Amino acid sequence: MKGEMLGDIVLKFYPDVAPNHVKNFIKLVQEKFYDGTTFHRVIPGFMIQGGDPNSKNSDRATHGMGGPGHRVKAEFSS
Repeated sequence: MKGEMLGDIVLKFYPDVAPNHVKNFIKLVQEKFYDGTTFHRVIPGFMIQGGDPNSKNSDRATHGMGGPGHRVKAEFSS
């Protein structure tokens, strides 16, 4: 299925709850950080994980272990 268009994913952001995470995600998108990455973990009916730059290489053992090289401080809400 590589490269096959299967549909759209719609994201909803909550900048009032997690402003730093929203800013970070948008910045990474604008920098094309996620371009060419895959969904490296799929649990049908529950969740997907993707966006790891390691997913651009063929060594699947490294998929899910990469990142942008920085962390964003946790923003918890109750």
